[in-house]
Amino acid sequence: MATQIAALCWRFHKGRVQVLLVTSRETRRWVLPKGWPMTGLTPAAAAAREAWEEAGVEGKVSTAAIGSYAYDKVLRNKDMLACSVSVFPLRVEGLKSDFPERKERRRKWFSAEDAAHQVAEAGLTDLLERISLAPGQILQVPMAAEGKARGAGSKTIKAAKS
Repeated sequence: MATQIAALCWRFHKGRVQVLLVTSRETRRWVLPKGWPMTGLTPAAAAAREAWEEAGVEGKVSTAAIGSYAYDKVLRNKDMLACSVSVFPLRVEGLKSDFPERKERRRKWFSAEDAAHQVAEAGLTDLLERISLAPGQILQVPMAAEGKARGAGSKTIKAAKS
């Protein structure tokens, strides 16, 4: 099984947790920003980099995954690749309008409950439903101790432009 990483981009809005979803490039389904591990980056830093590239997110990413889910990725040649995705919470501090994939994706805020109904992967639905029922759990995940920096590739972890 192949391993991927994802950022669960979230914020508090009117006392409730909201989750930022983006559309996939090919099928236009609602998904979390995700991708492959990156050489030289921790999984959390790679998730933050994906959040920047796919959604223009700046914020603080957790050093620990909040959960995982599995799905079958359809490859260009139509083969299927089983993937396990580790999900890292990222508290959104800002959204930029100028980011690498801005012309290829849409982004939208959803309540955690509504986000659970928008995604297709059963394991991701379960994760979002758990957050909807117990939003405080997202605050209990350890955050990067190093603080903020520009660029997810530095020693500190932040979703921002490189």
